[in-house]
Amino acid sequence: MRVTAVVATAGAGPRKRPVRDALQTLDTDGTCRVRIETSDGVTGHATIGFGRLPATPQVLSQLINLELAPAVVGKDPALVREIRDHLRRLTEYHGSTGLALIGIAAIDIALWDVVGRSLGRPVWRILGGARDRVPAYAMVGWLDYDHEELAEKCRLAMDQGFRGVKVKVGAPTLAEDLRRLEVAREAIGERALLMVDANQVFSVKEALRRGRAYEELGCYWFEEPVRADDEEGLALLSRRLSIPIAAGENLYGRRQFRRLFEQHSVDIVQPDLRRAGGLTECLEVGLTADAFGIAYASHGGGAHLHVLGALSNALFLESGLLGEGERLVDGCRLLPEEPGIGPPPV
Repeated sequence: MRVTAVVATAGAGPRKRPVRDALQTLDTDGTCRVRIETSDGVTGHATIGFGRLPATPQVLSQLINLELAPAVVGKDPALVREIRDHLRRLTEYHGSTGLALIGIAAIDIALWDVVGRSLGRPVWRILGGARDRVPAYAMVGWLDYDHEELAEKCRLAMDQGFRGVKVKVGAPTLAEDLRRLEVAREAIGERALLMVDANQVFSVKEALRRGRAYEELGCYWFEEPVRADDEEGLALLSRRLSIPIAAGENLYGRRQFRRLFEQHSVDIVQPDLRRAGGLTECLEVGLTADAFGIAYASHGGGAHLHVLGALSNALFLESGLLGEGERLVDGCRLLPEEPGIGPPPV
């Protein structure tokens, strides 16, 4: 079997309901979809989502179609790592991070979809299953929600069976943060987990100050308290605070994660499937994290569920509120049994 075509298509439009964290407003619904066709008639798919910058999906599709796709056509789709390494060498001249790595991630996901469909097996079983379900929490606490909407979303997450919720922090004052967290705690009850996410906006000193307050409220983890590339600052926070430090969604490729692990900068690592480089790279990050005794939680869901299903140190799947036809079992998402990564995009 050989790859006969790699085609990327893009679309974007305004988000019906923009949401805000401490760093940015997400106002766009953008997607870049990749389809890989093969000589055996098996087709694989991947979808990359964007919450900002409406032109970016189109830029990515051009990069894939004009630069990456020609280097993949003719290859054996089962040689996923060989193709990944070849594409990274190809893009080295202008940099293999940023959009280049997101494009490589899209191809990587679609290749795994081809492999799974050709074998009639879900990808997580091919990667080596470690579990058949993954605990899930709901990201429902956007910073622009007023207290009433925040409480409503938190209660809905509990009604849907999630293990806990995540709330954005980084309001202008600590008092505002704490009031929002009190609202969330009242809505979810004492037993559910409450995570906080600062989206990189604090200095180390401010993160220490607010982190101690989040500790007193019993928050489960403190996510991205400082800049993603401040491994030393993250390590200091991990030493000084008892609340676990979580980060990693804004790192590109497994070698950037190596520095995070070597400096003991995080207690929980959270790769983003797009920025980290796809299923292959995320699996390698997760296996390395396990060797360092670090738990793994996804940034986002979707195809990332297959990586979580193959990792012994998987802690949580991040999710939005459940849509039609979705369900949890004892607070967990069941691993899919459909071939590949799941149903192709409509």
